[in-house]
Amino acid sequence: MSLAILAACAPGEIRVAVTSQSTLIDYALWRPGLPDGVGDLHRGRITARVPAMAGAFVALDGPDGFLPDTEGAAGATVGTVLGVRITRAAQGGKGPRLSGMLDAADRALLAGGTLIADGLLGGSVIAGGSIADGSITGGSITGGSISHGPPALIRRGPGPLVRLAALYPDAPVLLDDAGLAATLRPLLGTRLTLVRAAFDAQLEGRIEALADPLVDLPGGARLAIYPTPALTSIDVDAGAATAARADKGPAQFAFNRTILPALAAEIRLRNLSGAILVDLAGLPARRRAALGPALAAALADDPLRPRLLGFTRLGLAEIVRPRIHPPLHESLAGPHAAGLVALRQAALEIAANPSRALALRAAPPVVGALQADPVALDDLARRAGRRLVLRADPALAATAWVLEAVAT
Repeated sequence: MSLAILAACAPGEIRVAVTSQSTLIDYALWRPGLPDGVGDLHRGRITARVPAMAGAFVALDGPDGFLPDTEGAAGATVGTVLGVRITRAAQGGKGPRLSGMLDAADRALLAGGTLIADGLLGGSVIAGGSIADGSITGGSITGGSISHGPPALIRRGPGPLVRLAALYPDAPVLLDDAGLAATLRPLLGTRLTLVRAAFDAQLEGRIEALADPLVDLPGGARLAIYPTPALTSIDVDAGAATAARADKGPAQFAFNRTILPALAAEIRLRNLSGAILVDLAGLPARRRAALGPALAAALADDPLRPRLLGFTRLGLAEIVRPRIHPPLHESLAGPHAAGLVALRQAALEIAANPSRALALRAAPPVVGALQADPVALDDLARRAGRRLVLRADPALAATAWVLEAVAT
């Protein structure tokens, strides 16, 4: 099988991987209880005009968003009710980016004022709909008006699995949860196959490595990837890869050229975005620009079309990649992420010993995050046949947790 979409399901979280000849080429986390919001259609209300930012803040059913003048805020006044779509997830302490440029189907939904959303899918389900051209089509709603009413979510955007299925329309979809398979069958049809385990040990290891800032490369070389609030820095360390070569200059040039595809792959898999600076290994600054065409070629397969802007006077490669969905390092951080890891482990232990009752003792922020998730705990209860006992322990660190047996 040359290309496949694999979905490993756990309580409250589906890990979605796209592989080609066993090589991981795309990866996304799908959390139905806490979707990133991209593609969501809202009825919003302008709360403040901000001329200095060339846009306006818009109240939504959730965190306020920002609507640029070029996307529909021009001419609108405070109090205006309008339809908007989220084009960039909230991230880095900033609210979501919005657009008021809607198609006829979106305007019809807003006019009807009817919520079309599914908490499990994190995406819209329209009777008779299908996946086509990267979107969900089919069905319509007419009548009504959006000129009044409080901020409201009208329709969820497609979740990562639906989005990747549209991006790779010929790829089969293999997932390991019968309930989710039944829900997605109307959208994916015969492309979908239910399997016992979507990920094998090799793929699990490759995905686990995406959380590590250090990436080992052949020959003792490695990448060091460190996001900051302003940019992501990537250092290339040749290590012993060129140590034994007498002709150091040509060897370092050849080494850097060889690792560029791996560099581009890590940027894509970790969903690094915004400004990215890369410090290549060993070469003088004036020679690094010669690697520009090869680096641009390595980035070319990325669906987000990152751009190589050039090289700084220090020889750092400047890359900019659009910010749309949250980067992986943000998704893996915090109490909610820790709680979902705990639920995944609980599901594994219960599957191995169905008669065992478990309690999760965790830091209060972890317990609170799971209780605020409308999907995760119910999902585990569905799998286990019983609800997980939660115990908040203030003595634990902010994201710490322990699974404990419960006497029955």
